[in-house]
Amino acid sequence: MDVDERRPVFVGDIQGCVDELEALLTHLEKRWGHDGFVLYAVGDLINRGPGNLAVLERLRALVEAKQATVVLGNHELHFLMVALGLRVLGERDTLADVIDSSDCADWVDWIRRRPVAISDVLYGHPFVMVHASLHPNWDLDFVSAQASRIGNELGGSDLEITHRFLAQDPKIVEPDSNRDLLGRILSCRSVQGDNWSSAPPEKGWLPWHEAWSQNGHKYGIVYGHWAVQGLHVARGLRGLDTGCVHHARTGEGCLTAWVPEPLSEEGDFQDPFSVPDEAFVQIPANSH
Repeated sequence: MDVDERRPVFVGDIQGCVDELEALLTHLEKRWGHDGFVLYAVGDLINRGPGNLAVLERLRALVEAKQATVVLGNHELHFLMVALGLRVLGERDTLADVIDSSDCADWVDWIRRRPVAISDVLYGHPFVMVHASLHPNWDLDFVSAQASRIGNELGGSDLEITHRFLAQDPKIVEPDSNRDLLGRILSCRSVQGDNWSSAPPEKGWLPWHEAWSQNGHKYGIVYGHWAVQGLHVARGLRGLDTGCVHHARTGEGCLTAWVPEPLSEEGDFQDPFSVPDEAFVQIPANSH
């Protein structure tokens, strides 16, 4: 990314909100030109919103044009499990347009081959993009190694391996197994020691990012997943889920993009993960 002159843009959970995605892309194109930016999506591209297939088609085209990178979210994982017969659609799921598509099998292959985490460098500063969380103790080497191991089971050439991997009950798998760590990466909100939960923190538990911050890591994290928390701006952390699809359920929802600035107002190079930070674009949510 350091040698790429395009502006990096990180976008929070889209969840099928295709109109808001198109409005964001139109804004970015007007400001930096059609080829002047590269999009990084934190996962949960689909589900709950009205335009899941359209979102997938739009982002896949950008990925194939090397103008976007996406990581898996828990809703992509849910889609895979439904498509593979491991779950059924729930009342609030809006995945029928993808499930009923004649290209459903192709979407299964494309989605399961998306990474669960990416590591890169942003204006000289290392970072990880992930959907929900990382273990507070993980360093960059472990993140990359674990993402690769999960990718081998999830996105390999043999779909049966993917099926067996996802068929494991995450409630009873061994702690720190690949299946357990997949759950942590895609779903965790709170931690207590080495234990994790998708629920918000209660007595004795901490938000995962608070525990992570206590360890003084030298890399930043961009993530989503936590709509109730909303936009989270802290040193080393950018949480971008602002409840676009949950508009009116969690307050005034919007689709949030982070467009970090390489230079301070004084013209000096700066850590993009420093605070305060107002480098955000927000598209108000439609009523779905």
